[in-house]
Amino acid sequence: HDIGKNIVGVVLGCNNYEVVDLGVMVPAAKILETARKESADVIGLSGLITPSLDEMIHVAKEMEREGFSVPLLIGGATTSKVHTAVKIEQGYSGPTIHVLDASRAVGVMGNLLNPDKRDAFATEFREEYARIRENYAGRSARKRLVTLEEAQRRKFHIDWSGPAPAKPRQIGVQTYADYSLDELVRYIDWTPFFRTWELSGTYPAILDDPTVGAEARKLLADAEKMLDCIVRENWFTARAVLGIFPANGVGDDIEVYRDEHRTEPLAVLHHLRQQVEKPPGRPNLCLADFVAPRETRVPDYFGAFAVTAGLGLDEVSSRFQADHDDYNSILAKALADRLAEAFAERMHERVRKEYWGYAPDESLGNDDLARERYRGIRPAPGYPACPDHTEKRTLFELLDVTTHTGIVLTETCAMWPAASVSGWYLAHPDAHYFGIGKIGRDQVEDYAVRKESDVATIERWLASNLSYDPDEMVPA
Repeated sequence: HDIGKNIVGVVLGCNNYEVVDLGVMVPAAKILETARKESADVIGLSGLITPSLDEMIHVAKEMEREGFSVPLLIGGATTSKVHTAVKIEQGYSGPTIHVLDASRAVGVMGNLLNPDKRDAFATEFREEYARIRENYAGRSARKRLVTLEEAQRRKFHIDWSGPAPAKPRQIGVQTYADYSLDELVRYIDWTPFFRTWELSGTYPAILDDPTVGAEARKLLADAEKMLDCIVRENWFTARAVLGIFPANGVGDDIEVYRDEHRTEPLAVLHHLRQQVEKPPGRPNLCLADFVAPRETRVPDYFGAFAVTAGLGLDEVSSRFQADHDDYNSILAKALADRLAEAFAERMHERVRKEYWGYAPDESLGNDDLARERYRGIRPAPGYPACPDHTEKRTLFELLDVTTHTGIVLTETCAMWPAASVSGWYLAHPDAHYFGIGKIGRDQVEDYAVRKESDVATIERWLASNLSYDPDEMVPA
């Protein structure tokens, strides 16, 4: 991912390291080809979203297959020391090290490139990762799974004979070709912005933090100054598409229909169910639980969306880079990300109050919005409640996202521009976020049948996920 990677590049460059930046979403073959051409001492991978984890595992295995021995550094928001130890490090015999943040990159590089320290440093990490894998295996063994059939019996039960689900005021697809950036500013959640710059704390309290407060205030002043230019001069174009459709649950899937006749499905959205055994009274959740089952004959609804605030960002970033202004290039990318998230928040508010209209009188402040103190959720494919990021392909087809917004879905289901957000809308009052967690092979096989795929393909995208190990996850 661009922002974190660029910060690392600046930090290393300021410490006299030569950094070859290949950009984003780079194929493994190009990474390794360039590493050979440049006689690279180290290869670094950075990732923000779950498809990045797949690629990191693949790159590590390709490095092993092609006989590399240089250190491999792993970083980014979706990565962790545990994931690196369990899923990446075992695929490559060279030193593989998770670097928590940019501030630690210089120290790690110094140790790896010092002939007197490298072996001991790499051995220390290798032994630590072996302990992490052992502990992880022990914890996993203690998590007993129930069969998929039993998990489905323990679903979240809703009394669908009660009040009918809210009928949307507008059914179908809505598009916005050039949404007002000025309107989005008040929806910005600044806390993740500071985390991007590795300043830990919650906004606005971070501004008075005795350790990082002064730096946070300076950064915010720079951001607000640039944000004013972005809005006033229309640096970026914001586009959105959303749709609300008649829908019903069918097992663990959700059928979406073209109209209220609810005959032939327009699309089928596939979901996974929690399988870890829980205490009595606690359900094994699936997103389909929050949509009325087809057999109840209760008319229910489901929504989808995709927004971007990244159109135009490449030109702005290139202009700063041409002037060797890395700081403002990174700042522009960070603000585009914040505007995209703000756009998702604003459109969800409009869905609740206008398009679906189940909360027309809602009146929330920024803190309430940031804490999601409203009815309804918008889970995104690739995240804990629906970890299969390939479901984005169905979302893109359902809304014709690329035509309406210019957002492109890559082969690995990453979105471009990166400052884009997509997901589902669920409106039931009991709908809430959760993580799928460990699942068993019986669910993988069932899921493959429902998706008309094969088990190997499903296992391949699950390979990056700590929730699944084909040798370990046997249902109880």
